Amino acid sequence: MDTMTDDLYRDITEFAHDTPSWFQHLAEVWTELGLLLFGVLFIVAWWRARRGDPRALAVAVLAPLATAVAYVCSELAKSAIDEERPCRAVSGALRPLVECPPHGDWSFPSNHSTIAGAAAIGLALAWPRIAALTVPMAVLMAFSRVFVGVHYPHDVAVGLVFGAVIVFLLVRIMTRPVARVTLAMRGSSTGIVTWFAGPGPGRGRGRGRAHVPAPAPTQQPPVYDPAAYDPPTMTIRRDDTQRPR
Repeated sequence: MDTMTDDLYRDITEFAHDTPSWFQHLAEVWTELGLLLFGVLFIVAWWRARRGDPRALAVAVLAPLATAVAYVCSELAKSAIDEERPCRAVSGALRPLVECPPHGDWSFPSNHSTIAGAAAIGLALAWPRIAALTVPMAVLMAFSRVFVGVHYPHDVAVGLVFGAVIVFLLVRIMTRPVARVTLAMRGSSTGIVTWFAGPGPGRGRGRGRAHVPAPAPTQQPPVYDPAAYDPPTMTIRRDDTQRPR
């Protein structure tokens, strides 16, 4: 018996076949290229945070690590649920735009969507200004998995939420302890450790270093000649020419 998600899957795949060939190829590429782009953004976010507050660096480091944890959780869920791919299970559906994964590569939840949702939220926490970029990227990546015909709509919807929730919770729980580790790493004498953790604000390249003024020259008292004593006035005539230079 067909379900609502079966009907929606057929509608989306039929729409995909009606699109121009260049658009279909773009969807095929994006379903994988998006993962690479998220990886690049993780590196940029870490690099930006190296000279900032330890908490900011902790979040930037935790974002990709938590995304990896979300992927592992998604894979474990797949193994437990064993949902067949729609490209084999939905009757009357058009062939997928890409090769249907083999039997045993289960459908629910979508790993790509889980990674996309996790990466989008992780990057949004580490670099809030790019949330307007990462969230639409994640949604498009999830939709592309249905568009090319390898996932049900509910696979990608759950994957997005699943990945986002795991990353949000892990980052919130682990930021403080990781920030303490980051602070300790910045005080390390090992070059690779301080390079990874960064010098933090006010250190490195001479920026923000405390300015220590040069000591003022010691003022020497004037030198007086005993022969310059003037008895009538009971004063000493000072000879400035004998002052040390």
